[in-house]
Amino acid sequence: MNTVSQINKKRDWREWQTYQAITPKTILFLFFAFVLLAWSGHNTEMDRAAVETSKAVLSAVGIGDSNVLNGVSKFGRQAFPIQFSARTELSRLEGVDLQHLPWFSYVEEGVSREYDVDTDSWTEEKAEYLVEPIGYLKKVLWMMWETIEMGFWGTMISIIISLPLGILAARNYSPHPIVYQIARGWLSFHRSMPELIVALFLVLIYGFGPIAGVLALAIHTSGVLGKFFADEIENAPKGPQMALSSAGANSLKVLRYAVFPHVLPAWIAYIQYIFERNIRTATVLGIVGAGGIGMELKGRWDLFDYDHVATILLIIFITVVVLEFFSQKLRNKTL
Repeated sequence: MNTVSQINKKRDWREWQTYQAITPKTILFLFFAFVLLAWSGHNTEMDRAAVETSKAVLSAVGIGDSNVLNGVSKFGRQAFPIQFSARTELSRLEGVDLQHLPWFSYVEEGVSREYDVDTDSWTEEKAEYLVEPIGYLKKVLWMMWETIEMGFWGTMISIIISLPLGILAARNYSPHPIVYQIARGWLSFHRSMPELIVALFLVLIYGFGPIAGVLALAIHTSGVLGKFFADEIENAPKGPQMALSSAGANSLKVLRYAVFPHVLPAWIAYIQYIFERNIRTATVLGIVGAGGIGMELKGRWDLFDYDHVATILLIIFITVVVLEFFSQKLRNKTL
């Protein structure tokens, strides 16, 4: 022991090396990462966004001017008060009975402006208008309901497509490796197609309307749901499955009595999430003519009717909040 201790004492202190957190390789890696991020940020205009946002903050406290803040102020001035009423010229309405107008509606006089191409000027003339105090709000609510229906049917069709594919895409229950690969590939193909792009093609096939939006939602989300279903089946506990198999149960009975009871709560949560997501996405699909409230939003935005746009955005926000509330209630009862 004395000999060993003497040998250890004679060792040079330079033989003991501590862990180096920063090495030349680390510095080189960080340098290239910084260059790559700077290049990517410039391509995506992150530098411009930082500059414009800083100008907006300074302009808000009275220093300098900002196009961003000016744009926000312009939208705010035109968006409020939000538009609830509908105002339609009587000459454009057919079969209007002035003695039996809709509830709370009334007729008022105003000025109608039309552009004359020959004289390149605006002409004005007196006109009568039918004013419905909540006419536009009713229209937006009806279109929002159509959007909810699009999300519902998109989710239902997605479940019909994804449930069998999800079972076939589960490695432990797929009848053959080739079937497994085909099912997985099919689901991946559906996930790879964004709803907006699919809706563009479906509008060409089916024409303008909600059917294109419903099918676009169903195609994309079936790939997402199918992957969730398959992963949950593969990750289900093996014990109950092995017990039923050893008792002589076939694969279908094992799925029915050992797998489905375990994965069903997670599947319900996934379906609720997809339903909420489909409703939010359906509000955008109308931009390409695929039905729902998005068509009205796009039209009003193009006409610079920001007060109508504010009404639409308010209804969308309230709808999403209400759906989230009821979804949480349902999730708490099922999980």
